[in-house]
Amino acid sequence: MKVDGKPYRSIWLSADGWSVDIIDQTRLPHEFRVVKLETLDQAAHAIRAMLVRGAPLIGATAAYGICLGLRTDASDSALQEMCETLIATRPTAVNLRWAIRAMQELLLPLPKEDRVSAAYVKAAQICDEDVAINSAIGDHGLDVFRQLWKAKAEQGKLNILTHCNAGWLATVDWGTALSPIYKAHDAGIPVHVWVDETRPRNQGAHLTCWELGRHGVDHTLVVDNVGGHLMQHGLVDLCITGTDRTTAAGDVCNKIGTYLKALAAKDNNVPFYVALPGPTIDWEIDDGVTDIPIEIRDSHEVDYIQGQNSAGEVSEVRILPASSTSANYAFDVTPARLVTGLITERGVCTASKEGLAGLYAPAS
Repeated sequence: MKVDGKPYRSIWLSADGWSVDIIDQTRLPHEFRVVKLETLDQAAHAIRAMLVRGAPLIGATAAYGICLGLRTDASDSALQEMCETLIATRPTAVNLRWAIRAMQELLLPLPKEDRVSAAYVKAAQICDEDVAINSAIGDHGLDVFRQLWKAKAEQGKLNILTHCNAGWLATVDWGTALSPIYKAHDAGIPVHVWVDETRPRNQGAHLTCWELGRHGVDHTLVVDNVGGHLMQHGLVDLCITGTDRTTAAGDVCNKIGTYLKALAAKDNNVPFYVALPGPTIDWEIDDGVTDIPIEIRDSHEVDYIQGQNSAGEVSEVRILPASSTSANYAFDVTPARLVTGLITERGVCTASKEGLAGLYAPAS
């Protein structure tokens, strides 16, 4: 995707051929800053502190983190320690474990002297595959959008509600839930996006609005609790979100607040779609509500809000009394029964074991 006319991915090798550049998402939308990663610890910090966000991008960053770590020590014990360090950064995103497992399976059988070069090749492959997957998600999602646009007699605009950020900043390129939106926009379908602000980190306000604006997509920011009202009054034609983990039975775990959008959509007969890449499917579990670990993040994210002040400076302000405490549940699970369909790189299916099995062969 492009930023001010220049094409970018969300992660790429630096000009030196070994260090890794990322876009610091904690500075958006007020500052576009590229950060260089040179060590495993820096890669782990980038994931933990949310300089990079989104399950696919987290996985890609972890893969490159292993590359950086191997440059210091390529032994078996060091590789195991690297993997444990990276897995601990974000326990909910299954892509993180998937990418680390892929790196381990490739590297462990190799002699130590061959591991660094092989790791860089594999990390680049993970990134390229992610781009292809997300572009395909966009193509299949575009078919869904076209059907809904036709059902609307191609009148007015196709109004879409999304939650959190599932655009190219959450992946290596294109995005998941935003990929069909970009493709529909580029195909001439007049889309309008209702963007949830997505408290407490405000990924919708900071990232989704920034992305859509840079691409010229019509959008409006709303506070998180407006979605139900919009649906009641016929102002939403479909909801689409991403997911950090999808169970074998079709339950989806996404940013906190997604479940409430799905409930409102069900009550108002609004289609609720989830866009996901295959690596996000966790074939080892069925019941997302009981079996997916929900990350509880630092309460600082709830206690403080970041923005640009009247002097043009990015700063934080506390929004609750000093004597009050807060809890920061980062994700929730939307049961498969509330999901109209799953949009994957292999096609669109029902949110069910049968639907997913029709597209994928479960891992053995």
